[in-house]
Amino acid sequence: MKEAPVNSLLPADLQQALLVGRVWRAGEINGPCVVAVRNGEVFDITPHATTVSELFDRPDLLSLARSAPGESLGPVQTLIENALAAAPSPAAPRLLAPCDLQAIKAAGVTFAVSLLERVIEEQAGGDPGRAEALRTELLSSIGADLSSIKPGSPQAEQLKQQFIARGAWSQYMEVGIGPYAEVFSKSQPMSSVGFGDDVGLHPASQWNNPEPEIVLAVNSRRDIVGATLGNDVNLRDIEGRSALLLGKAKDNNASCAIGPFIRLFDDHYTLDTVRNAEVRMTIEGADDGFELDGISLMAQISRDPVDLVEQTCGAHHQYPDGFMLFLGTMFSPIKDRDAKGSGFTHHMGDRVSIGSPALGVLINHVQRSDEITPWTFGVRALYGNLARRGLLGNTTGGK
Repeated sequence: MKEAPVNSLLPADLQQALLVGRVWRAGEINGPCVVAVRNGEVFDITPHATTVSELFDRPDLLSLARSAPGESLGPVQTLIENALAAAPSPAAPRLLAPCDLQAIKAAGVTFAVSLLERVIEEQAGGDPGRAEALRTELLSSIGADLSSIKPGSPQAEQLKQQFIARGAWSQYMEVGIGPYAEVFSKSQPMSSVGFGDDVGLHPASQWNNPEPEIVLAVNSRRDIVGATLGNDVNLRDIEGRSALLLGKAKDNNASCAIGPFIRLFDDHYTLDTVRNAEVRMTIEGADDGFELDGISLMAQISRDPVDLVEQTCGAHHQYPDGFMLFLGTMFSPIKDRDAKGSGFTHHMGDRVSIGSPALGVLINHVQRSDEITPWTFGVRALYGNLARRGLLGNTTGGK
């Protein structure tokens, strides 16, 4: 595998990017710290905001990120290099997922291409060998460009009735072109892994893939404060057997990767930047030399990011610690890997790189979820650590 220059893994406009995140500091602290990146240098600002969730609710969020005093942890390039090292230094700060107490939510079937692939999974019953024939059949029978149809519109309702009449309606079409988005819980607060970590596949899965996505950071007041990159690891065979197995398909040890940092919205980076972003992904096989490149164009999303946030929270559902929202992907890898017509599935050791120029690159390696480091540091452990460090008095209460 070719190593990319470290600078290419960070935002292209690093000097003006307002980045925040978390690192694990060893030694006396031995716990997570909130950090801000300024001019390529990482500063620990935990004394001013003990959690990223709290930071995002602060009215002086941008000011704190730009100028809150903090201990320097060195160049951000050094943290990136250590995260990718074959033997990372245990004494050096280690990158974590940049969120903490936030709920981790994900929107599904938000692109026409992913809608078709979900229908294929459903009709294939989790059998990858049937996917190619079903794909050809569906493309010829739909007779409409789904990407041009606004979900919940009269045109969408008309198409729905046509499919019902033909006995071809699917639950995935309901959320793909119907009025209500699919929003599900991807993983638990504190369970996401960060840049350089392994991502996990349930050992029962034989047909799976990464899902490269932009992830919005939303505070308790429903303000969208920034964005980052994410890998919504997907088990196609398990979800394909039944949509009721979505939890098993989506939420396993290390099946959610987020990072490397959250970029805050300001004059240089806005929600419109997200709306027009390109998300690229590269998969590199460790055992077979396999390579696959793909791209997801946010301009082709069927539901606006603001609509997805409003469907997630509001008078009907509150998130007092905020939430992270995966926006979905149009990337569904179908390139044959192991046998003709079998499509793509992961091999252990695959390196997955997900990048967007304004956000940098998120890199992870694929392993089995039952063979990588278990998740043990949850909310109780966090607050126990903060109490030992004398930081709990800095937290704020309900909003």
